[in-house]
Amino acid sequence: MIDGGFTVADALPADWREGRFIGRLASAAGPSPVLIAGGIVHDMAKVAPTVSALIEDRAFDESAGHALGALDSLDIGVGADAPLRLLSPIDLQCVKAAGVTFAVSALERVIEERARGDAGAAADVRGRLEGIIGGSLRAVVPGSDEAAALKATLIEDGMWSQYLEVAIGPDAEVFTKSPVLSTIGWGGEIGVRSDSTWNNPEPEIVMLADSSGTAVGATLGNDVNLRDFEGRSALLLGKAKDNNASCAVGPFVRLFDAGFSMDHVRQAEVELLIEGEDGYRLTGVSSMNQISRDPEALLRHTMSEHQYPDGFVLFLGTLFAPTQDRDVPKHGFTHKVGDVVTISTPRLGRLVNRVTTSKAAAPWQFGIGDLMRNLAGRGLLATS
Repeated sequence: MIDGGFTVADALPADWREGRFIGRLASAAGPSPVLIAGGIVHDMAKVAPTVSALIEDRAFDESAGHALGALDSLDIGVGADAPLRLLSPIDLQCVKAAGVTFAVSALERVIEERARGDAGAAADVRGRLEGIIGGSLRAVVPGSDEAAALKATLIEDGMWSQYLEVAIGPDAEVFTKSPVLSTIGWGGEIGVRSDSTWNNPEPEIVMLADSSGTAVGATLGNDVNLRDFEGRSALLLGKAKDNNASCAVGPFVRLFDAGFSMDHVRQAEVELLIEGEDGYRLTGVSSMNQISRDPEALLRHTMSEHQYPDGFVLFLGTLFAPTQDRDVPKHGFTHKVGDVVTISTPRLGRLVNRVTTSKAAAPWQFGIGDLMRNLAGRGLLATS
């Protein structure tokens, strides 16, 4: 948990009074979806008991909800004893993620694979691969004739990889990142496996879509990555990606409107700040205009032959892959317990989490059955 609790200044964009946001707050009664409009928080639980239903029904009329007060005057915290506890802004949506959507991250995945998860071997592999490809990968359109020609060259040089296949081939990588209801929100502790020795945050924009695959808004996410596990074998992707507290989303979902659109997502600059208890500091920027597949295309890939009746969120991938050494020369970056990770962009605000291990993080105990029982007990599942 982040010391000092939640404040609007810590989390929301400067124009938060002009935007419209969806989120979740938990009181003693249980979790409720909220709609923030004009800076006022409205409890929407009696309109739609879940964020999923709120989105599906487009129940965005704040006057139908119960006004709780101005966002900057409410006693909102992140601890278990907070009168109003800030949760991850999603509930029943499936949590999906697109991988290798930027040229730099594609190269880093190949490096992990070639180094077999050994951080010490990464520098030599990186030099060889960059010597073959140079900057050409950024200009390649996935699935194009140019992509096929580059693939042929890399195969001839013995440097083709399954990661390059999804980076410039016709099919995107889309995987399930985290179980429904397992994501953590702003201020929660984010977990890395205790047996991982090479890992990093992945600062990303996250799209929120309804059951038809239509995006209704966006938020921020941290798709924590274990480079050693995935580098040993791509078949360990599940272990590298899906662990207790390994997925952070928040603080709120900003709805698309006249002041915020998909074009803002396409041009976003996502900043990352890592501050360690040892005084270590690392910064980075992920420029969305360098993404190799448009967000709308990634949404279509996600929906190509699958249905999501409760909607889904989609992590769009990251340009950021830290190579700055932390302790050992040529070993790059890895997390330490106590690191504070801040992911930010002007239109969506800031997502802040402290790093712990997945074993030490608070266990995930509130599942779908618990949510349904809670909503039923509050009389929120009755049909009209």
